[in-house]
Amino acid sequence: MKIISWNVNGFRAWNQKPGTLEFFNTNEQPDIFCLQETKAQPDQIDTSLFPDYPYTFLHSAEKKGYSSTAIFSKKEPIKVWYGMKNSPIENEGRIINAEFEKFILVTVYTPNAKPDLTRVDLRHQQWDTAFLKHMKKLEKKKPVIVCGDLNVAHKPIDLARPDANKTTVTKPGSPGFTDKERAGIQNIIDAGFIDTFRKHHPEKIQYSWWSYRAAARERNVGWRIDYFLTSPKIKTKDAIIYDHVTGSDHCPVGIILQ
Repeated sequence: MKIISWNVNGFRAWNQKPGTLEFFNTNEQPDIFCLQETKAQPDQIDTSLFPDYPYTFLHSAEKKGYSSTAIFSKKEPIKVWYGMKNSPIENEGRIINAEFEKFILVTVYTPNAKPDLTRVDLRHQQWDTAFLKHMKKLEKKKPVIVCGDLNVAHKPIDLARPDANKTTVTKPGSPGFTDKERAGIQNIIDAGFIDTFRKHHPEKIQYSWWSYRAAARERNVGWRIDYFLTSPKIKTKDAIIYDHVTGSDHCPVGIILQ
């Protein structure tokens, strides 16, 4: 079984770019794929673009053209619901939960800290805490698979220039690599969840997001901020970063289940 996740940075522009639809419909044909940052309302997403995926679930932000997530599946889930308990952000369409026979799949678009770090405390003190509780609560029922844009590079290996972006005595760090944000994902790992890419590729340098500035992608000055995190009971054959695939400032990431 193959599941793929992709932050598309605007569904309406993304689906018109060369190769994006073919990636799912022809090339990879995953059993399930999840999208983040669709920036679209339900009536703006043409689900007929993916004829092999009859089960579609959309969670849109109240603010038009912002945030929002989606799940497309070949198999009908047992149950689908949106959001999480005690979320500090209820109206931005950031979480979809889908229960299948052997696992619960969660796709998430984690709020970023903002360039001026004005959201870093909300994220660190409220969102990350609530999301870990959400994962652990789901895990009591079934093993959990979380995928999406977590907006954080966990370790120095996960970004091209860690020294320039880390928290120091004299500067708070860059959004996506502050000590507070990194603590959030470390808490998930400490709770027993597995970073599948690092499990299968512990030393591999590969990124999933590049700034549009300064030809960052061409120079591979990137960050790994898109993840598949799983309960230990989920057995994976591989975790993949499709960094050759364009169409967004992020590339797709995926896992293959045993």
